[in-house]
Amino acid sequence: MANATASRLGQVDKTGDDKALFEKVYAGEVLTAFETNVVLKELTRQRTITHGKSASFPAVFKASGGYHTPGEELTGRAISHTEVVINIDDLLVSDVFIASIDEAMNHYDVRSVYSDEQGQFLATQYDKNIARNLIRAARGAALFTGDQGGSAIVDADANSNALSLAGSIWTAKQTMEEKDVPVDNVKVNCAVRPAQWYLLAQEPTLILNRDVDGDGSYSKGKFSMIGGVEVVKSNAFPWGVNDSTNTSLPVDYRIDMTNTVAVVFTEAAVGTVQLMGLGFETAWDPRRRGTLMIAEYAVGHGPILTKCAVEIKIL
Repeated sequence: MANATASRLGQVDKTGDDKALFEKVYAGEVLTAFETNVVLKELTRQRTITHGKSASFPAVFKASGGYHTPGEELTGRAISHTEVVINIDDLLVSDVFIASIDEAMNHYDVRSVYSDEQGQFLATQYDKNIARNLIRAARGAALFTGDQGGSAIVDADANSNALSLAGSIWTAKQTMEEKDVPVDNVKVNCAVRPAQWYLLAQEPTLILNRDVDGDGSYSKGKFSMIGGVEVVKSNAFPWGVNDSTNTSLPVDYRIDMTNTVAVVFTEAAVGTVQLMGLGFETAWDPRRRGTLMIAEYAVGHGPILTKCAVEIKIL
């Protein structure tokens, strides 16, 4: 039976003396790491199931019609139907082992801190996987014969030129509208990393003109919308990363996003199926003299309406 890897509470940065941080008197505060902003869960379609390995998202394409000749019998015209099946991924787990001797000697409670960090890890992975599937949607084929799939806009300096990036966001919204995505009736979002968000926020010609909503402020570095598109930022977005050989990810999520700068999308672009929500469990292990803390969930993500996503990339 394999040995557990203990998280030694007394060590500094996981090395050296395992009692270095233990003190007789504790004076100070426990500082946890700044948490990554996660935003995409509420901006895409979510569905919960109680059993099974997958769920389907039904889709319906356009009705057709034509001019009627008097006396001609109307027999009906077929409307295209299909479904998108999203499978549940393997159980995603975050596990921490705390040695009882360390916990007894420690001068502050770590269980609540550790459980927060485990939950944050899982939440961040949730957002990253939705982000990966937004790019899959933008690169995906049409769902129906006669319809259109996702799109890509090549903008060579989108990662460093705020005006150029803002123009591409406008173009992405236009691209979706030209594919009959109802951009004026549904929320349109743009996901960028902080570097690009701050580029946009510091561009005075954007903040002071009509491209940006009325809440924009150059002095405060504040804006939320460009051309009716809500701009959200997070370090969780894996833009600029090549995951094509990342074996820690499900096979379908392994894509190259080296040149990705942003993605513009509506909530219909990606769906998430949840079988098991975020759960925590602790168990005392008498053989290893410590407590095992486990956080886990079972979900799956996948593209739905691919034309509802547009990738903005530099190449």
